Formats: sequence, structure tokens, C-alpha cells
Amino acid sequence: MEILDVVALMTNLPQENLCRGQVGTIVEVYEPGVFEVDFLDLEGKTYGLAMLHQEQLIKLYYHRVLTSSTHANVTSSS
Repeated sequence: MEILDVVALMTNLPQENLCRGQVGTIVEVYEPGVFEVDFLDLEGKTYGLAMLHQEQLIKLYYHRVLTSSTHANVTSSS
């Protein structure tokens, strides 16, 4: 994961008022696997800012991602 990746929270963080599934953007990488994530509302206002570990996040994709199994299926059917 890197700066500007869009991620979703995998766990509830009641101390940060954040819930599993909320979407944020990585705005800083402190060290490998440790990120500052900014959570914005639909108006672009920050409602949460938290330092999180990679295990607490899942990277979101807005395009098709080819995995090795997907690539094998595509090439074998051509």
C-alpha cells in the first residue's frame, strides 16, 4: 500500500469513532505497513484521521485487477 491508495477499514475502532467498512485514503506512510489514513465525508470534510497497520486495511480497486489465476483463465480461453 502507498500514499493515495483508497482503503477500507477491516475492524471497528470505537476509540477513533470509526467502523469496519468505512473508506479512507492513505495520506502518509510512517514505516512499512504503518499508515495515516484520512476518512472524508461526501462533502470532503475529514471525520477521522488515524494511524493504522496494514492488517487493519484492505486496498480498494476501481478497475479490474488481474491475478495469476484470472490471467491463466483469460489466456487459456483465447
